[in-house]
Amino acid sequence: MLKGKTAVVTGGAAGIGQEIVRRLAAEGARVISMDWAEDSPENRGVCEAIRGDVSSAADVKRVFDAAGPVDILVNNAAFSKGDGFLLDLSEEIWDRTLSVCLKGVFLCCQAALRSMVEKRAGVIVNISSVNALTGIHLAAYTAAKGGIISLTRVLAAQYGRYGIRINTICPGTILSESSRLHYDAHPEITADLKALYPAGTFGNTADIASAVLFLVSDQASFINGATLAIDGGLSAVHPLPSLFQ
Repeated sequence: MLKGKTAVVTGGAAGIGQEIVRRLAAEGARVISMDWAEDSPENRGVCEAIRGDVSSAADVKRVFDAAGPVDILVNNAAFSKGDGFLLDLSEEIWDRTLSVCLKGVFLCCQAALRSMVEKRAGVIVNISSVNALTGIHLAAYTAAKGGIISLTRVLAAQYGRYGIRINTICPGTILSESSRLHYDAHPEITADLKALYPAGTFGNTADIASAVLFLVSDQASFINGATLAIDGGLSAVHPLPSLFQ
């Protein structure tokens, strides 16, 4: 389905990003994984791994120069360590969170759009979060992820005339190898969090990768500027209680 296409996936070394890399590659795309961490052994032979920080303009330029003209961009890289209540947030954590989660999307979109506009074709999928739709917790992360939704809408309006589609996915709680360890270590919080979901459970990385694959395919040719929640119905719950009050 994607044979002959070149895709860049940020945060592709693990978790959701790794699953997206695998799925795009399985459909025939040439995939470049950009991550600040060393790529996982499972990705070897599947993608071209280039280490880099999405919040660095120099790193982004280096990756996109190596990739060449890009057909697909998936902005998945994120950062949320040390986040929480606003009065407890340091300026350093606020800046780092917005730099990775929002500035990184800006820089990568800008780099990808240059070749997409020239070709008058391309697809971008920005990974936001259910936090942007609910505001459960994590002040800096939620602000950055909300900014992704707004930026996506602006870019979809600006560049739709060039045959470019740009959409947002908002995952709920997603189990990956690393997150599963975290939730297994905190069973009480995990049980309370699962109880918030109408589905009664968490999602998995394949749920997000399947949605990305659909959005970058021709089957989604008339979808532009959309925000797709993949959250087991969490964002449909109103009023939404907070675990952190």
